[in-house]
Amino acid sequence: MPSTAYLVQGPRVAIRHVCRQYYEELAVLGRDSSEMLQRWLSARDSTLEAFEIYLKRFEQPTHGGFVICSLDTSAIIGGVNINNIVRGTIRSGTLGYSAYASTTGRGYMTEGLGLVMQLAFGKLELHRLEANIQPENTPSLSLAKRLGFRRKGYSADFQFINGAWRDHERWAITVEMARVEPAQQTS
Repeated sequence: MPSTAYLVQGPRVAIRHVCRQYYEELAVLGRDSSEMLQRWLSARDSTLEAFEIYLKRFEQPTHGGFVICSLDTSAIIGGVNINNIVRGTIRSGTLGYSAYASTTGRGYMTEGLGLVMQLAFGKLELHRLEANIQPENTPSLSLAKRLGFRRKGYSADFQFINGAWRDHERWAITVEMARVEPAQQTS
């Protein structure tokens, strides 16, 4: 069983590092949510070997992988990656995140992603986080807006997903913006 130690916790959810022990739970969540996620994410290889390759990324200082867990049950209810972390004068990272079909619509991702933002702007000492979101992905756009992200631009043909290049909107938040709008992080 994975450790129950949390990196940061809120009223209903907490954040842990993603680890090998979560493979089976995440594989089931991915299968059960594939219909919901297929429009936004490329099909993923769900083998243990593919998961271990995924975990290797997080051994690098340029990536961080987290799971959002229910405080009541310890079950995983979402996942967040901070990718392409740049240090020095930029101190920035790009978010990737996913909810799961069994727990959507309850505010868990708002709380969980808000906690990851606290970690990013605190312990990780980042200044800016960016999220690239397909314009038709209304739930993800709403999540970014609730957390105080602001639209910064549009990237045509940004990412190759399920056989086609997909446009994305660029949304970003800085540590100063997050401090100015704390109420949006707890909704």
